Order: sequence, then C-alpha cells, then structure tokens
Amino acid sequence: MNRFPLDDEGRCALCRTGAQGFDAAYAFGPYDGALKKLIHVLKYERVRTLARPLANHLVSALPLDQRFDAVVPMPLHWFRHWRRGFNQSELLATELGRRRGLPVLKAVRRSRATVAQAGLTSARRRANVAGAFAPLRRRPLQGKRVLLVDDVMTTGATASACARALRRAGASYVAVLTLARADRRFASPAASVEAGKSASGGA
Repeated sequence: MNRFPLDDEGRCALCRTGAQGFDAAYAFGPYDGALKKLIHVLKYERVRTLARPLANHLVSALPLDQRFDAVVPMPLHWFRHWRRGFNQSELLATELGRRRGLPVLKAVRRSRATVAQAGLTSARRRANVAGAFAPLRRRPLQGKRVLLVDDVMTTGATASACARALRRAGASYVAVLTLARADRRFASPAASVEAGKSASGGA
C-alpha cells in the first residue's frame, strides 16, 4: 500500500479519475508540527482569538491572481456546532473575507450528521459524507466563483461533497482553501494545487 495519498505528480486517486468536486485546492502547509498544534488549540481548546493570526496563513496561501466572488465556510452540523460553540471554519472565512474584501456566505448546510472522518479509509470517508450537504433554498451563488474555507484537508472527501452542493447552489467554480493538508510531501511552507494538474490535488 502506498504510504502517501498522492501519486508522483501530486495527484490523489479521485483527481486522477476527475471525480473530485472542486476545481482547485490551496493549503498553507502540512498538517504537522506547530501548525497542527495551533489548529487543535483553536478547534478543541476553543481559543477563538487564534482565528486572526491563522487567517494570515490562509491569505498567504491564496494566489493573488485568482479572483473569487464569495467565501463560503465549511458548515458544521447543528449539533456539533452547539457542542463546540462555534464553527472554526466560519471564523477563518470571516477573517479571510475581511482581508480580501469578499462577502462571506452561508450557502450550504450539513443536512445530516456524520461520524468523525479521522481513522476512516478514503472510501469510507467518501461514503460517510455522501449526501451530507445541501444548498440553502436561496441561490446566491449563481455563476459565482466560490472559495470554500476549512481548517484541514485530508483526502478531500468532505471538500468534494460540499463543493458539489455549492455547484447545485449555482457556483460556476469552486476552489478549496485550508490551513493544512494532511500529506507528508509538502516541500515548502506554502503550497498550492490545481486539482488534477499539480501537487496536492484533493481526494
């Protein structure tokens, strides 16, 4: 079994088959070391003030030549949101939107609860989130280029499922931006990917 989720060209299995739901993915760095600890402190120790400095990393990972019309945070199921007290992706998206002058839209929702993705195989991750997202009734994304913000991407299954819901909401282009990518082959502090074309394509 390949120890890495990516091939020699940096593409995952879904990107190789064109099955990912998003057009591009960008990440600041690997899900490791200090960055992993900071994400855990924000997410599990509920230190919300970390969202501001961490958003600086998101800004640095986003190519300046890419144009977007809106930022959408990865939604949490209402019960998980209630238990945690906040959505860390929403905090990050709000800071990013402020810095880039973009509206932050809650355009999709988690239509059902899912088990934690950690520890699941890629196939089980995809099955776990299949049909888990639904567009909201209003269609504010018609023809828009959307930036989907989350904290970590592992296989990209959750991002793909959410991106498909964004397309049903009318988005013409969906890129994913995360603080970290769970792959050991990041060679630099900031890494970006065109899905299916270059390094770290999500799956």
